[in-house]
Amino acid sequence: MNIEFRHLRTIRAIQECGGLARAADRLNITQSALSHQVKNLEEQIGVELFVRRSKPMTLSPAGQRLLRLADQVLPQIEAVEQEFAGLKSGKTGRLHIAIECHACFEWLFPVLEQFRRAWPDVDVDIRPGLQFQALPALQKEEVDLVVSSDPEDLPGVEFAPLFDYEPVFLASSAHPLAQKDYVEAADFAGETLITYPVDRPRLDVFSQLLMPAGVEPASVRQVELTAVILLLVASNRGVSVLPDWVVREVRYNSDYVTRPLTAQGVTRRLYAAVRQADAAKPFMAHVLRLMRTEPLKLQRAPA
Repeated sequence: MNIEFRHLRTIRAIQECGGLARAADRLNITQSALSHQVKNLEEQIGVELFVRRSKPMTLSPAGQRLLRLADQVLPQIEAVEQEFAGLKSGKTGRLHIAIECHACFEWLFPVLEQFRRAWPDVDVDIRPGLQFQALPALQKEEVDLVVSSDPEDLPGVEFAPLFDYEPVFLASSAHPLAQKDYVEAADFAGETLITYPVDRPRLDVFSQLLMPAGVEPASVRQVELTAVILLLVASNRGVSVLPDWVVREVRYNSDYVTRPLTAQGVTRRLYAAVRQADAAKPFMAHVLRLMRTEPLKLQRAPA
């Protein structure tokens, strides 16, 4: 016995239409072909599926059992077919994001709020990339996009540039370094540096300034939340270096001063790493556009 999906669709169509002629029209086949299909199925299973002496045709007990199976199975099959059609058209999919930039949450949530309104059928999730190896996870298809400032040459992965940003020195307005026009690596030697709980190579102040100069701060205090970092800095408990989109809210606050790192300043670029096969998907192209524009709004916004 070999019951196929088409047999289930046939049983359901005949039951709903009340006869072979209208069911054949619905299924887009001839009445003769439909009649032969039913006859062949009955021969396979060895029982009649319809009581043919009645008008309209009614299902036999065996036919009723097959109809119950059709009512269970066909909606699931149709749902999967619709899902695959959505994937093919780019309307549905998965967007699991890993973030190697701790402060990126400041601008990513507004991006995703806009994205979900435009793509309600795309499954969105965020995984802090600091807790695992984000780029290998991207290659293994465990995540779909990685926000990173450190592009690598990886097969099957492309790094789409998002925007440039400036790591900015932040201190209390009462701090002695507030009198300087800019800060240098040596200025950190006697300071408590307040950072996110991130490995040093992933922190701009270390990778771009302190490590190349061989300078070690007097101490490093790790803090999870941006608001707490700002509170500690305002209380003159230490200094920090944060991206310019983070300090926008305190740039004009009299409790703080912001200064560039070195006389020339430091500029960094943020990237979105995606699999090359996914880069052309409509929803992926849209989220990349949002990621390029929303942070720039924050960088320009006054306090």
